[in-house]
Amino acid sequence: MNRPRSMEEALVTDLATEFEAERAHLASVAYRMLGSRAEAEDVVQDAWLRYAAALADPAARAEIRDLRGWLTTTTARLCLDVLRSARVRREAYVGPWLPEPIVERIPDGDADPAERAARTDQVGLALLVVMERLTPEQRVAFVLHDMFAVPFDRIAGTLGVSAASARQLASRARRAVADGEPRHTAGLAEQRRVIAAFLDAADRGDLAALIAALDPDGVAISDGGGHVTASRRPVTGAEKVARFVAGLWGRRDGRLSRLRVEPVLVNGDAGLLLEGTWADGRPYRQVASFAVADGRITGLFSQLNPEKLTAVPAQG
Repeated sequence: MNRPRSMEEALVTDLATEFEAERAHLASVAYRMLGSRAEAEDVVQDAWLRYAAALADPAARAEIRDLRGWLTTTTARLCLDVLRSARVRREAYVGPWLPEPIVERIPDGDADPAERAARTDQVGLALLVVMERLTPEQRVAFVLHDMFAVPFDRIAGTLGVSAASARQLASRARRAVADGEPRHTAGLAEQRRVIAAFLDAADRGDLAALIAALDPDGVAISDGGGHVTASRRPVTGAEKVARFVAGLWGRRDGRLSRLRVEPVLVNGDAGLLLEGTWADGRPYRQVASFAVADGRITGLFSQLNPEKLTAVPAQG
């Protein structure tokens, strides 16, 4: 026979249930700050441990008047610690570092996933890429204020600075993002059209058509993490990017066999999942994300690091 729960146990159970209701929000906050789903999940779990400890202390529990605000602040502080340590780790990273993509397959028969994408609470990969240039403090201030409307006095408490300093950090971050982010203004339908033309040109080995599909200042960034072959530096300029893509994706050179390309959603935008086999039998897998503006591709982001593709569903 089960003994009846005490009022204290019932309260703790109810508060734990409330935490679970906030888990998706906290994961969204952490992913935007860290660019890694695995690290975001770890941070959310650490936030739960902090919350559980607070529940065990009546005095600490009494201070939690706004649960979402308390959990968001706790998550942000944990992310700040991770960002500060990540700067050291990423200095030793092989080649460019790209965020871990969030990939959604397009269901059969869904000819236009625009509505589905609009419902997806994602931040574009192009924005996450340029956010890597921010300091940890700037990134936390920018994400909390510009993406989640957290007031500056609360951000100040998270960062241990004044509200004026928190406002300045967010302002500097905003300028850096505006100056560095590849232009990405196209809607989903235009993205799909431009990417389809780009892919067709690559498949045919049509260098002129590839160049025409690219913005003159377009950039291609590849992340192999030292595990697979990838460009160690960003490739810039339409002609250089076109030759880079033609050499890798073109099917005529024989380096890749059985290359299959599936349109997917990458962080809510149109993208591609590519799977195939190298000539020596090694598997090839890539998630390609794009920034598109004025009918041309301004940014191509190729995630090849297998450690960042473990959560990506296999092609159907």
